[in-house]
Amino acid sequence: MPETTAIELYRSLLRNAHEFLEGTVADVTPTQFAWDPPGSAFNIAANYAHALTSEDFGIHRLLLGKDPLAMTEWASAFGPGGVPPLGPGSDLKTWSRRATVDLATLRRYGQAVHAATDHVLASLTSEDLDRPLDLSPLGFGQQTWLFILTAVLANASLHTGEISCLKGQQGAKGYPV
Repeated sequence: MPETTAIELYRSLLRNAHEFLEGTVADVTPTQFAWDPPGSAFNIAANYAHALTSEDFGIHRLLLGKDPLAMTEWASAFGPGGVPPLGPGSDLKTWSRRATVDLATLRRYGQAVHAATDHVLASLTSEDLDRPLDLSPLGFGQQTWLFILTAVLANASLHTGEISCLKGQQGAKGYPV
């Protein structure tokens, strides 16, 4: 049996994380999507938008030094509220209360982000994973490309869980399985 490379492993893990994220939002209604939960939690729209934009910015801006899809051909996907804030100390709760995001449009943006991520990963070598990356401006110090891929994977999984919980609080089934 051939040995799986780290790149192949991350592609597989991200593919699965994307499938769970998309499966979890697949049956969300517009009302559920925009529901503002009590306390400091933010709505499904903000969780979903954050998971997608974090991946988009992480892959395109941080790794490739390019403009993310959310700042180019998908800029209109976020409506008048604009792209959700990213990074430490971001206030997604406030953004979620003023943003008007269309679920169907955001899902198409998500498909574009997921495809772009897989395309980038397919072009990487194992050596790329160890490439240094200065994330000091974001408070993470010196890291590697592998740090970004791990953060993208964890972020997608964590927000899928939050979305599932928010669905459950509204009386809906959380995960698709």
